[in-house]
Amino acid sequence: MSRVIMYSGFERFWHWALAVLILILLLTGFNIHGTYHIVSFEQAVNIHIITSWLLMGLLVFTLFWHMVTGEWKQYIPSSTNKLMAMMKYYALDIFLGGGHPHHKTRQSKLNPMQRMAYLSLHIAITPVTWISGLLYLYYPYWDNIGIGSWSLGMIAFVHTAAAFAMLAFLIVHLYLALTTSEERLGYLKAMLHGYEKE
Repeated sequence: MSRVIMYSGFERFWHWALAVLILILLLTGFNIHGTYHIVSFEQAVNIHIITSWLLMGLLVFTLFWHMVTGEWKQYIPSSTNKLMAMMKYYALDIFLGGGHPHHKTRQSKLNPMQRMAYLSLHIAITPVTWISGLLYLYYPYWDNIGIGSWSLGMIAFVHTAAAFAMLAFLIVHLYLALTTSEERLGYLKAMLHGYEKE
């Protein structure tokens, strides 16, 4: 096996920028909800709004990059057989020393479970977070756009539920990244310098 650049400089940049922005949003969001008080309510709201716009800008640019480079293909789900093999690996084989059923290459970086997880992140969690957040932010203008009959409480609930889904994704992502590599912290290192065995 040779070491190749698995993750380009831009992939590593948007990955870490995304992580930092999401962490700031989670921290300020829970501060706004009163879970704890790191900064004042007003400061938390302002930081949350600014960070949200930065995140949306990053994600729009990243979507453009995925389309131009063809990297969007990494997220297309693969066969059901391969998905079942990955589920068996994570549920059983990883603890019993069974071999990894997915061989990572530059053209196929994500295993079938990762593809499903990232696809759900991109087509469900992120859009729900954006839409509910924008509706929440522009609540004073609801009557102008014809949705004045909606409940602000329901939008807040949906936004918070999406934040918890994002937090759950982040926790599972970190756990798997830190514990499933053959090399100690191998996936973390690869996302820092870009190199991984192929």
